Amino acid sequence: MSEKIFIGVAWPYANGSLHLGHIAGCYLPADIFARYNRMKGNDVLMVSGSDEHGTPITVTAEKENTTPQAIVDRYNREHTENMKQLGISFDLFTRTTTENHEKVVQDIFLTLYKKGFIYKKELESYYCPNCKRFLPDRYIEGICPFCGNENARGDQCDECGKLLDPQQLLNVKCKICGITPILKNTEHLFFALSKFEEPLLEWLKEKNYWKPSVLKFTQNWLKDGLHDRAITRDINWGVPIPLDGFEDKRIYVWFDAVIGYLSASKEWAQKINEPDKWKEWWLNAEAKHYYFLAKDNIPFHSIIWPSILMGYDERLSLPYDIPANEYLRLGGEQFSKSKGLGIWVPEVIKKFNVESIRYYLSINMPEQKDTNWMWDEFVARNNDELVGTYGNLIHRVMTFTYNNFNEIPPLGELKKEDEDIIEKIENIHREVGENLEKCEFKKGLKKAMSLAHLGNVYFNNMQPWHLIKTDKNRCATVLHVCLKIVQALAISMAPYLPFSSDKIWHMLGNSDSIHNAKWEDALKPLNVGYKLGKPKPLFDKIAIEEVSGEMDTFSMLDLRSAKILSAENHPNADRLYVLEIDAGALGKRTLVAGLKNYYSIDELIGKNIVIVANLKPAKLRGVESKGMLLAAEDKEGNVVLLTPGDVKPGESITIEGIPSQPAKVLEFSDFQKISMTVDENQNIIYQGKPLRSSKGFVKTEKPISEGAEVH
Repeated sequence: MSEKIFIGVAWPYANGSLHLGHIAGCYLPADIFARYNRMKGNDVLMVSGSDEHGTPITVTAEKENTTPQAIVDRYNREHTENMKQLGISFDLFTRTTTENHEKVVQDIFLTLYKKGFIYKKELESYYCPNCKRFLPDRYIEGICPFCGNENARGDQCDECGKLLDPQQLLNVKCKICGITPILKNTEHLFFALSKFEEPLLEWLKEKNYWKPSVLKFTQNWLKDGLHDRAITRDINWGVPIPLDGFEDKRIYVWFDAVIGYLSASKEWAQKINEPDKWKEWWLNAEAKHYYFLAKDNIPFHSIIWPSILMGYDERLSLPYDIPANEYLRLGGEQFSKSKGLGIWVPEVIKKFNVESIRYYLSINMPEQKDTNWMWDEFVARNNDELVGTYGNLIHRVMTFTYNNFNEIPPLGELKKEDEDIIEKIENIHREVGENLEKCEFKKGLKKAMSLAHLGNVYFNNMQPWHLIKTDKNRCATVLHVCLKIVQALAISMAPYLPFSSDKIWHMLGNSDSIHNAKWEDALKPLNVGYKLGKPKPLFDKIAIEEVSGEMDTFSMLDLRSAKILSAENHPNADRLYVLEIDAGALGKRTLVAGLKNYYSIDELIGKNIVIVANLKPAKLRGVESKGMLLAAEDKEGNVVLLTPGDVKPGESITIEGIPSQPAKVLEFSDFQKISMTVDENQNIIYQGKPLRSSKGFVKTEKPISEGAEVH
């Protein structure tokens, strides 16, 4: 019996391009889940849209000296197009600036207000005397009181995920002009979140199937006690407040955006000319509602949205599951629109096959913990797995069968090895479905890829290129079994790789789209005699040179702190020392350094230094040097070591804004492309930014002339 499955996907702010962190965090997993459920015969409604209200939009508009409307129009168009290009199969991707959305939000607002769940309250709010305006929370920055993040916003800290009130921040600054604002009284409207604490606790009792991280995050929020939250802000961009006396304020975005799930469902129903159709998901106790989002959005969906629904209309469906993902990071740093740190969707899909991107994001999905996008791993996964294992199997099976039979050959008498592989096809396809059912997308893909691997082994072992010459009937049976593997893979991979799966489906002689097929069609009997479509390669290899331009050369360095344990004269060179260093987790290693004219052995022993840990080992006058220490040299020939401060050996040295994606082995010629210098404060600078350790800036060990170069 089919189920009603509602899939709500977090709404991206329409103030900048999407990055791959957005796709891995929620849009791709939601699409995989939706495609699987459609193939299972379930009735799926998947909605989202551009989040177009709130201060992120107005901040961007002010920076660009344009209007908020111009900003949201631009990025809604871009987001909508990018979703289509990536194959994200929304039933509706809309926006929060529609008349329909405003009407639904205001209706919910007034209903909650009449029930006493929204009330007026005077409070102190930050006011900037220089800008002469009250500052909404996104116009405020400061230090997070929970984790110490220096760039926390007035509404939330992106680093630890805590929701904040502006007054909780330390060292508060106006984001517009940089001065410290003052507190002044103003009247706002509050949502009585505290009244829903007990109903939420009762509702959560049966949610033991949620991801542990989501359940724990939600329970911790409730343990701390729920506090009423202001739902209005001193801005003129957003949904108008339908009450007299609040004409200069707007409903704030955190309240407005989550209501988009309901308003989008109603809009979808109107667009298909069945205005009451939305009720089949929302006024149906049997419907299951899934919400896909990144971990920073958990409380909005597990606390605030259920509370709004409970207060507005108890008949409405609450979330069934919230399979929130952790963060995809870039070399250890969180993707961030505000910091300009990310791999931006419009650019990356111009350069690479979208299914190469979908594959790597799926196999590297941050389901249980943060993961990193690594360019070299992206290339390796594409070439070795997508092309070398999966694409290779499909192409060799389809090409050999097409060239020798041109149609699906008959299935003759099965041998033990045929029966074994057919049983594995059935078992693996079932297990993929079980993984997808539980939103374990990475496991499901790995399981499907295991069938591709087994298919290659079976094809190699059966050697159809010999059978075609010696036993054509046996060859037909082997190829028929191989086509069974291909069919099962096409269906199993369709939620992950929708475009190539459709191509495979047509190669197998099917005239309709694979997305009209059923999940169980993976195991259906093949139609003997069906003409095969002409095979074409599905994927291309990516050369490492194609991604080298995506990485700042500095990101390829593995800079580490180290401690000099011993030093001795090089046996074959007058100006060189042989050093033994402790590089922490990297172990002890030998370096050869040309420091004899500048430091005595006694001066070197015990010093903390900075090394390039992944430099290609080189023999210098007969002694192998595994890495290189860094020093600064000025025009007068003075040389001084760099120091990371009093840190433990092996600690990474980084630069804010440049992700660390070290190459396994760095050529010396690549290192020579990097220009680091010393500034007037003896800090080491690369492209205007200082090198950092956990103790602060990396500096010269002794003073040296400003502008000295680092080698």
